[in-house]
Amino acid sequence: MNAGAFESPGPSGPLIRIEDLWKTYEMGAEKIHALRGVHLTIDTNEYVAIMGPSGSGKSTLMNLIGCLDTPSRGDYYLRGFKVSDLGDDELARIRNREIGFVFQSFHLLARASALKNVELPLIYSGLPAAARREQALQALRETDLEDRASHRPNELSGGQRQRVAIARALVTRPSLLLADEPTGNLDSATSSEIMDLFDRLHAEGKAVVVVTHEREIALRARRIVTIHDGRVSADLPAARATELLGAAT
Repeated sequence: MNAGAFESPGPSGPLIRIEDLWKTYEMGAEKIHALRGVHLTIDTNEYVAIMGPSGSGKSTLMNLIGCLDTPSRGDYYLRGFKVSDLGDDELARIRNREIGFVFQSFHLLARASALKNVELPLIYSGLPAAARREQALQALRETDLEDRASHRPNELSGGQRQRVAIARALVTRPSLLLADEPTGNLDSATSSEIMDLFDRLHAEGKAVVVVTHEREIALRARRIVTIHDGRVSADLPAARATELLGAAT
């Protein structure tokens, strides 16, 4: 499959389909199985939390979903196209077009304005400068930060910096918004505001996958997938997960 196939919509079906996915690391003579035969389907416009303790394999799964790594074996289909056996260059093109990343540590350029940070993923898109600027401004509007477009990260609060990071994730109009512990560096009030933004983006039709170890964050999703020892140990609607997690408290 050529990564250029993503220029047009893929076949109908789920946004993500994962079949018997394994990731094994060799540490000398020892083999560490970070993922052990994961099966998972995520539909277009779903809002899913992937939850698990440290060492459970959830970060490894996120890296594979985000095309940041390749599996040891098994198949991963994104928008109907098999991406699990693509090379690094093809994966990079798919990441830039199809997946918007939001990280715990924001990963903003300190000397660049909010607008320039958001515009960064468009640099290699071939868009004229004026079009890149307008698309970046639109992404800042979506995160209620257009009035901070000229501010550098050190002139913004933690919540505002994460909103810039979310705007940057949205600017390429990706199929999937993938967030890794997006509230890990924020206080509880600001965390709630950021999750309200994810709620709104999902309501507007965005597919959102949040990777977290925090129960309160996971419960904001519509579906919770729990990873334990490299396997999916539970896959439940959030309402049912709320009952179970509440009972365990």
